[in-house]
Amino acid sequence: MKISDFQTKDVINIVDGRKLGQISDLELDLRQGRIDSIVVPNYTKFFGLFGGGGTDMVIPWRNIVKIGTDVVLVRIDDAKAYRGDEEEKEAR
Repeated sequence: MKISDFQTKDVINIVDGRKLGQISDLELDLRQGRIDSIVVPNYTKFFGLFGGGGTDMVIPWRNIVKIGTDVVLVRIDDAKAYRGDEEEKEAR
């Protein structure tokens, strides 16, 4: 599968059925040669025009349940736990 094909899929949380968005980036573990996590942007803009952006949601690979032809199903019990992880690390 190409990364560009992966980025066109919608990411759906199976816990609450919410659409989280589409994959914008991948985090790779170059030493192990595998994908560590997927990154889904959190936009609070109306059609990308108004309002501020949000922090990215970084979803660990272990939370991916199924990759289908149109969607990526993930299991996230607490979505807030995966947002802004990088901001918290920088604040320390």
